[in-house]
Amino acid sequence: AEGVGKIIVLADEIDKYPKGTAWPEGVNPWPREKLDEAQLILRESPGVTALVYDQQCATEARRMRKRGLQPDRLQRVVINELVCEGCGDCGRVSNCLSVQPVDTEFGRKTRIHQSSCNHDYSCLEGDCPSFITIIPTPIDDAPKLPVTQPPTDIPTPTIPEIGDGYGIYMMGIGGTGVVTVNQVLATAATLEGRWVAGLDQLGLSQKAGPVVSHLRLLTSQADVANRVTTATADTYLAFDALIATEANHLAVTSPDKTIAVVSTGAVPTGEMIRDHDLLFPGVNAIRGRIDIATRAERNAYVDALGIAEGLLRNHMVANVVAVGAAYQAGALPLSAESIEHAIELNGTAVALNIAAFRWGRVAVADPGAVERALARRDVRQLSDRQNTTVVSDNDPRVDGLMARVNLAPEVARLTRIRANELLAFQDFGLARRYVAFVGRVAAREAATVPGRSELSEAVARYLYKLMAYKDEYEVARLHIDPRFEQAIANQFPEGGKVSYRLHPPMLRSLGMEKKLELGEWFKPAFKTLYAMRHLRGTPLDPFGYAELRRVERELVADYAARIRSITEALSPESYNRAVRLAELPDMIRGYEGIKLANIERYRDAITAIEKETSSSVAVAAD
Repeated sequence: AEGVGKIIVLADEIDKYPKGTAWPEGVNPWPREKLDEAQLILRESPGVTALVYDQQCATEARRMRKRGLQPDRLQRVVINELVCEGCGDCGRVSNCLSVQPVDTEFGRKTRIHQSSCNHDYSCLEGDCPSFITIIPTPIDDAPKLPVTQPPTDIPTPTIPEIGDGYGIYMMGIGGTGVVTVNQVLATAATLEGRWVAGLDQLGLSQKAGPVVSHLRLLTSQADVANRVTTATADTYLAFDALIATEANHLAVTSPDKTIAVVSTGAVPTGEMIRDHDLLFPGVNAIRGRIDIATRAERNAYVDALGIAEGLLRNHMVANVVAVGAAYQAGALPLSAESIEHAIELNGTAVALNIAAFRWGRVAVADPGAVERALARRDVRQLSDRQNTTVVSDNDPRVDGLMARVNLAPEVARLTRIRANELLAFQDFGLARRYVAFVGRVAAREAATVPGRSELSEAVARYLYKLMAYKDEYEVARLHIDPRFEQAIANQFPEGGKVSYRLHPPMLRSLGMEKKLELGEWFKPAFKTLYAMRHLRGTPLDPFGYAELRRVERELVADYAARIRSITEALSPESYNRAVRLAELPDMIRGYEGIKLANIERYRDAITAIEKETSSSVAVAAD
């Protein structure tokens, strides 16, 4: 009616539209996976076009499910970290911060942070066979993991005076209750007869978007701004450590007056989820940046997220833990009774939030008590803290192999673990060749640069990574690996319906665009595939003729040849360059097209180092 030309409707679930829906001429609903294609088509269409995206806000859906206003989606998504390559594709396609990186024995992997998951399931579109889904068996009387109660004898801190006004500046990420904390503190101040002024700067309703809250406390009514302005903050309450280090937030602090209370729990950014090379900065780096701008001697740093998940079994109360820490650090001009009364008035999970507030106080008053409580906690962790990449049991045959080589302690640890994995991957012969190769590199390294082991450590890690490539046989083995099955049993002790989400390369080459959903009935097929592993690399290997499989085998031989070459010519001057070259396979991640693209990056990186080496040799000759 307004003259718009082409119109495309995208939806998360096409089936939600009734059959026979009378769409206007030329308008048809598309699945949301075709977003890029839709944008390209509209871009090339003349005149005004429209893209209608029809999906409930995931954050709103989560809130309504939590309040019982909308049925919960029962299906849960789990990543088999043994299969995962940590390529970040699932984070790219879903743009979801519940898809989180985790460091393991075998490198950086990805996990689903279950307690913050919105059950959107878009991560399943990632080009990876590591995903499984499970519909847990409902058990009405299933026992809930207990909440660890805080001590009752917490000392009362010195409460600061409000004076001419007291400014509290809070920052965190959306969906975690930053605004709620601001309202609770404002209510507590009102209960004490204080005047309050506040402002919430929201992240456009985006879960994990930045949220800033300002709170001004006054002893009497006054005409003041509701923002905490430059260098006026008395308390810098940081619910997210990374956001707290940004210059625009630190501008409100002053080294002479501001006390910082910081939650140090590592919450990855979207960039970290999409790019495995980006790492969360260390606590010392974060602390150094904040301490310079605030009263370092009064600051408090608390792992509020670790306390919330470890002792209270709920990450959503982490911000309340930080509030308790701020109170105990003498950074809130309010009484504990008023804050707890405000929590009661808020009316949501009152007992849990009061326990969180008190544990935050304990974290400052007696950190040792928190450590002891965490050490005593139930062995059944939140699934978010499960790590399936535990090492295999040691095979006695590996002891014999290790006895033949002389390795530094860390190199020996790395090699022993990976030799056991190679036994399961293929056979004893492959494990023997691996250990012998690492041993030769270590011997040459010890003769050239005594006391150094970075080169042999890198070779132990990345020769294994290339040798144990995840083809169909290996993916099958890892999906029936007892370590993963035990992790699933720990996360879902009640059991449930398990499905494997696979997109076999052979079927993909025949035009199949979607992943298959295969139930536990497919386990015998996994076992049969694993039993066929001895065909790997032989003329009888039905999967070995694919381009990626040929490239994977070539990479092993090429890497071994390059390592032999650099170790034969190893010198103290070339050592660091050799280590960099040996570590390059870390960038080879993912499956199919993603892995092939990363292999090209790997080859480009090799070329760059080789050019650097040639230039160094030429300079030395001159």
